[in-house]
Amino acid sequence: MKRSGTADLPLDGGRVPPWLASRMTEMGTAIAEQVILSYGRSEFLARLSDPFWFQACGAVMGMDWHSSGITTSVLGALKRGINPRFSELGLIVCGGRGRHSVRTPDELRAFSQKTGLDGDALARTSRLTARIDNNAVADGFQLYLHSFVITQSGEWAVVQQGMNPDSHLARRYHWHSTSVRDFVSAPHTAIVGQPQGEILNLVDARAQKAQSALLTIATEPVANSLNEARKLVMPMHHDVRAKDVDLKRLGAVLAVAHEQELRDFASLLLVEGLGPRTLQSLALIAEVVHGAPARFSDPARFSFAHGGKDGHPFPVPLKTYDESLGVLRRSLEAARLGHTEKLEGFRRLDRLTGKVEEERQPLADFDAAIMHERAISSSLGGRTVFDDKTPKKRSFQKSQLGLF
Repeated sequence: MKRSGTADLPLDGGRVPPWLASRMTEMGTAIAEQVILSYGRSEFLARLSDPFWFQACGAVMGMDWHSSGITTSVLGALKRGINPRFSELGLIVCGGRGRHSVRTPDELRAFSQKTGLDGDALARTSRLTARIDNNAVADGFQLYLHSFVITQSGEWAVVQQGMNPDSHLARRYHWHSTSVRDFVSAPHTAIVGQPQGEILNLVDARAQKAQSALLTIATEPVANSLNEARKLVMPMHHDVRAKDVDLKRLGAVLAVAHEQELRDFASLLLVEGLGPRTLQSLALIAEVVHGAPARFSDPARFSFAHGGKDGHPFPVPLKTYDESLGVLRRSLEAARLGHTEKLEGFRRLDRLTGKVEEERQPLADFDAAIMHERAISSSLGGRTVFDDKTPKKRSFQKSQLGLF
């Protein structure tokens, strides 16, 4: 089996507020449905198994662009939105964080009863992927999250995450069943992270002698094979900085959304009369749905769709978020009735943005873009998780004394 990639992320102990969680469920489900309708279930699993795409998807959904919390929140949103629609979408999400991860084998067996798949074999696969990442690859990270996404035909992807309290990092591991060959011979296409000393990998192909002889360490460091993997290492700083973003790609999005001629054309592509701020979000959503894998090398850029719950790069613009959801909802409803014009509009919007980037090579003024977003935040219903904190009430006596 091949792991598709991993990501190293700063540990984040925050929470997802209800006002964002509900919207993330809608957004994640709409993105999944768009990908499935356009490219099929297998492609959606392939994207889930790409650490860069996964991070970009979480950022476009309004989560903190760099943190470990993206993993839990994105998978939770997909589970809430996708599972009730199994008959339509043809896949479900099993497992989750903590006690939910332990229930994965039982969920897979229940799923197999509906589909005729081998539930015991799926449960074994779930346990193997977890044990390989938790035990066979001794990299210092202990798993606390395990999610198993599976289609009705039996194709699956695993996304799981471990933590290393000493380094204050989380490491996310991605697997995809299309690369399965052998669980005990080079199962990973990617294990990625910052070098933290020697790593023992007892499932590397070069460790066959170690397996048979029960040796404790392979003769070669696993880092040699990691160079072939999809690698994502997020920085420790919480704020989004210009160096975290491809300014030419961001410039193309801003040009399509805000330059009058391009904006009118982009709005026409979506068969909607849309304002510039909503077009900006939709252009980034369209890229998540239709963009090539190389487009997700700077996940921070996708936070310019709907900001971040902690206010980086700016508060979540709830009015824009809801308008974006409305456009997505209408396009999917029309597609279910056989009218694909709006759905195709997203593909054309992504192509337009790419063409603007290639031909005009616009370079975003990063600081000006951030200042603009924060300046208009209140008019767009900008909100962060800090707004939910109840201020301490002053006592009656203290209030009265303050009058004198």
